[in-house]
Amino acid sequence: MTAATPSHPALEIWERAIAPGRKGLDEAAARALLEIRLSKRDRDRADALAAKSCSGHLTESEAAELESVRTVGTALEFLKSKARRSIGKETR
Repeated sequence: MTAATPSHPALEIWERAIAPGRKGLDEAAARALLEIRLSKRDRDRADALAAKSCSGHLTESEAAELESVRTVGTALEFLKSKARRSIGKETR
């Protein structure tokens, strides 16, 4: 796990499976992966839940929902990291 990513069993499995530090995708596949992102609806919901969390009013189910969005977002970033390395593009 990277230092910037909180430890979470599912994320650790994703990271090992994807191996974002290694190349391995053809350019078309890599470019297609770079286009994948959370929907606006999910980003907006995560922002609302994060704000609610900061105020200390997040319910247990909302906390689980926010953690799910974070898990999916981090897995997407692992995929994008692999895609960038595969096409030699190190920046977002």
